[in-house]
Amino acid sequence: GLGFNIVGGTDQQYISNDSSIYVSRIKKDGAAYLDGRLQEGDKILAVNGKDLKDLRHKDAVELFRNAGYDVSLRIQRRLQPQNGPVGHRGDGESGGLPLAAVLVPGLALAAAAVWILLRYRQRI
Repeated sequence: GLGFNIVGGTDQQYISNDSSIYVSRIKKDGAAYLDGRLQEGDKILAVNGKDLKDLRHKDAVELFRNAGYDVSLRIQRRLQPQNGPVGHRGDGESGGLPLAAVLVPGLALAAAAVWILLRYRQRI
């Protein structure tokens, strides 16, 4: 496989009123882990150019299973933790990075809501 798990879909909403597909877990030593670009909490918008909007969970899983060896993902990165299943700490602590460490290198990207295109090459 591609080395990550997904949650969400029209029939299994992960976040209330949002049927998007999200990365729930990156498997250690899998393709996504070794590549290093995909992160838990990322919203997957498309696989090999096929939009994931309004899909049932099992149909999204099937798209990933049939994606082939050269897989292109269009994702939306969650830059700020939200109250909810993904990114919720619940222990009263704030995030671990100083605000300047996040704002200085990433402000332009966050303000523009940049879509990131990832390419994975799965090795046999």
